[in-house]
Amino acid sequence: MNVFRNIRINNTFSVLLFHVFAGLLLAAAAPLAAQGDLLIFPKRLVFEGGKKSDIINLTNIGKDTATYKISFIQIRMTEYGGFENIVEPDSGQFFAEPLLRYYPRTVTLGPNESQVIKLQLKSIGNTPAGEYRSHLYFRADKTAAPRKDVKADTNAVSVHISALFGISIATIVRVGKSTARVNLTNLWMERNEQNAPLLHLEFHRSGNMSVYGTLVVQHVSPEGVTTKVGEVSGLAVYTPGAVRKAALKLQEPPGVDYSKGKLVAIYATPPEAKNVQMATAELALPAKIIIR
Repeated sequence: MNVFRNIRINNTFSVLLFHVFAGLLLAAAAPLAAQGDLLIFPKRLVFEGGKKSDIINLTNIGKDTATYKISFIQIRMTEYGGFENIVEPDSGQFFAEPLLRYYPRTVTLGPNESQVIKLQLKSIGNTPAGEYRSHLYFRADKTAAPRKDVKADTNAVSVHISALFGISIATIVRVGKSTARVNLTNLWMERNEQNAPLLHLEFHRSGNMSVYGTLVVQHVSPEGVTTKVGEVSGLAVYTPGAVRKAALKLQEPPGVDYSKGKLVAIYATPPEAKNVQMATAELALPAKIIIR
């Protein structure tokens, strides 16, 4: 699986006797979001085009009964795709939480049980045009303290520690017409410590809404043979951020020579949005490759 270097996967929290922010938002290629024993579908919600309600399906794929508390959190995306918790919006950022209601807010699921979470859009008649974003957060509830087990045949004491997990998904409300645009710039290559080729590039977003899609990188030989050498799905540049920097690890299939031809990067909307091309850029080869 191709992964972004220096990009943390989207919005995940772990709790091991204390809360640790792990900052996870990549967008995996799978249509499901999962953390610990909780499976969530879909992994992203967008209210636009007159949509007034939606649902989220939760499934406990673990062996034990689990309780999850549901709430909204607010997040800032950094230019490297990481996430930071915030309380107040940045300039040009708007929260979706005041525009939405959801229920239930606590769910207890037995092994292999599922539950639907319903979300409804409130009246937005006088809401200014633009994009409103919050992240719906599902956190495992701590039901018991760590258990001490005393072994009968020794004086040793072992401590059983249960890890608690959480996951959040972007929840977006779009009001009015989108003016979002994106360009791909500053393409260059390097070899990492394992000698794997990496393509660096930047996403430059403008307009009133976020962009979200799939990045595909193709190698085109001097003879015109096109080979896909990299892909990552669910790549977003959220408002109000204008720049996102990324580095995609490229494959090296037989017949691909990175000293010849060119690389073509294509950023398009996801399959459910008909794969509409949003931006493309090329890097002529041989390019100067930095070896670290």
